Amino acid sequence: MVRKHLTFTGRVQGVGFRYRAHSIATSLGLTGYVKNNYNGSVEAEVQGAPAELEAFVEKLKNSSYIRVDYVAEYEVPLREENSFRIDG
Repeated sequence: MVRKHLTFTGRVQGVGFRYRAHSIATSLGLTGYVKNNYNGSVEAEVQGAPAELEAFVEKLKNSSYIRVDYVAEYEVPLREENSFRIDG
């Protein structure tokens, strides 16, 4: 089990990115959150099995209307939680 902090840049706001991220994360059994940043990027912290986290990012990259130009990621400490939420 791992937890990663992800920052997505590209056409990621105003295209349903957060709702798509929520749907994908829930379907993969991941926990964490997703939120818009003021600079136009989207930030997420996602926790689960490494293969599911990789699938989460790939499915977002291949979603309609969304264009991910870059994903910055780093590992963060695990948290106790049981759902994936949309913040802000």
